[in-house]
Amino acid sequence: MTPLSEDEINRKHREKMAKRKAVQDAEVASKTITSKGLLIVNTGPGKGKSTAAFGLVLRALGHGHHVGVVQFIKGAWNTGEKRALERFSDLLSWHSMGEGFTWETQDRERDIAAAKRAWDQVLEFMNDPKIKLVLLDELNIALRYDYLPLLEVVDVLSNRRPDLHIIVTGRNAKPEMIEAADLVTEMGMVKHHFAAGVKAQEGIEF
Repeated sequence: MTPLSEDEINRKHREKMAKRKAVQDAEVASKTITSKGLLIVNTGPGKGKSTAAFGLVLRALGHGHHVGVVQFIKGAWNTGEKRALERFSDLLSWHSMGEGFTWETQDRERDIAAAKRAWDQVLEFMNDPKIKLVLLDELNIALRYDYLPLLEVVDVLSNRRPDLHIIVTGRNAKPEMIEAADLVTEMGMVKHHFAAGVKAQEGIEF
C-alpha cells in the first residue's frame, strides 16, 4: 500500500475533525439550561479532592465572584492554598473550623462541637446573597463519623438558592450525598508516594 502523502493525511484529519465538531456542536446545542447552581462532590481514595475544589475557588475568584470556604477537619494546617487565596480578601471569606484529623483529636464530643460550628458558618454563607460559591472541605468526613445529621445536611444543600454553587470534598461520600449532587468526581488512587515512604511536603500536600 502506497503511504499517504502529507496533504492526504491533513485532508483526512480535517474531515475527521469536521465530523467531530458537528457532533460536539449538536451536543452543546441540545443543552437548554444556561445557568444553575451546582452541588459538586469530590470523593474517592485518591489524592486531589480538595486540590481540585480550590481550583474552582480560584476560577470563581478570577471572575470576581464572592466565595466562602469552610474546612471541617483540617483546621490546624497552615496551607499554601490558604496563604495564596488570602490575597483575595475582598472576595474570599475563609473559616478553618476543624481541630485536626479525627485520629489526632481522639475526642468525639469536641469533634462534633467543631463540626456544628462549621455547619453554622456554612448556613451563614448560604444565606448571604453576595456569595456565589461555598466550599465545604472534608464535609464527607464529618458525615462519615456522624458528627452532623446526614439527611438534614443533604436536604439543606439540595434546597440551596438557585444561583449558589456548593462543593463538598472528602472520602467516602454517603450515597444520599451522591444522589443529591449534580456532579460527582471520584478520585481513584493508582499510585501514591506516601506508600513509598515520602512524607507530606510543602507545596504538594499543604
